[in-house]
Amino acid sequence: MRRLAAVLALLALLAEASRASAQEEPTPPSIGPDKSDIEHLKRDVSSDALSLLQKIAKQARNPLPDQINIPIMPTFNFGIGPGHVTQFVLEIEPVIPFHLPNDWNLVTRTDLTVINQPGTEPGQGDTFGFGDTQFWAFVAPPNTVAPALIWGVGPTILFPTASANVLGGGKWGMGPAAAAIYDIGPWEVGLLVSNVWSFAGDRSRSAVNSMTIEQDLQYSWPSGWYLTYGPTVTADWTASSSDRWTVPVGAGVGKALQIGQLALNLQVEAYDNVVRPAGTSTWSLILTLQFVFPETAIRRW
Repeated sequence: MRRLAAVLALLALLAEASRASAQEEPTPPSIGPDKSDIEHLKRDVSSDALSLLQKIAKQARNPLPDQINIPIMPTFNFGIGPGHVTQFVLEIEPVIPFHLPNDWNLVTRTDLTVINQPGTEPGQGDTFGFGDTQFWAFVAPPNTVAPALIWGVGPTILFPTASANVLGGGKWGMGPAAAAIYDIGPWEVGLLVSNVWSFAGDRSRSAVNSMTIEQDLQYSWPSGWYLTYGPTVTADWTASSSDRWTVPVGAGVGKALQIGQLALNLQVEAYDNVVRPAGTSTWSLILTLQFVFPETAIRRW
């Protein structure tokens, strides 16, 4: 009995020593990233981790930018009519954001056009002048729920500013517009949709009921180079089903530059109109020179 008691006492002492050793043993390292590592990774793929040139490049097609930018876009539309003539369109689109109270934003965009319209019939000369003007205004709420997603809604207005009948529709128009941009790391995905109905203007001219879908898919590198896919799909609801849609397919390449306080975007795109109304352009070449101004310019407004 004494031996049994001694054995039991020895086992009790070993168990107590084992528990004390387990309490003093350091906690083994966890496998996989901890919370701080995950937050670090999130910061790496956020816009803060992008180079300055990448941030400038993202202003190229962003429908809701946070900086004033003015793109100047000479566009050549080839293969029009039976003579396969070329139309030249110069678009100037100043985009101006305004900071509103409570982190809301108002983003305005005005599309001014100068057009050289060649004659499509034998003996017809070219017509050069101003086209119609279109204006957009987007109200964008603060993006506190999904910081990578920015969206806005508002009206679009069509002004009959064309200097000749062949250069515009001769109608006042208005309709709804919506835009959204998803921005994550070097990627950017955007969409702008609007529809315009005419409500006044020259009664001898046809009514306007048209939809515009501007797409944006872009990937940029720290050097400022980027690839872009940004076709504009249009639908004329007053036309027959065979002549209603214009669907371009193509791509482009661009380069962002920084010159002092001024930033520039240079871009070239080519799109083939795989679906188009009869007699319209078969493909287009779009050049872009875009001025991007620093955010301090917004505070002056």
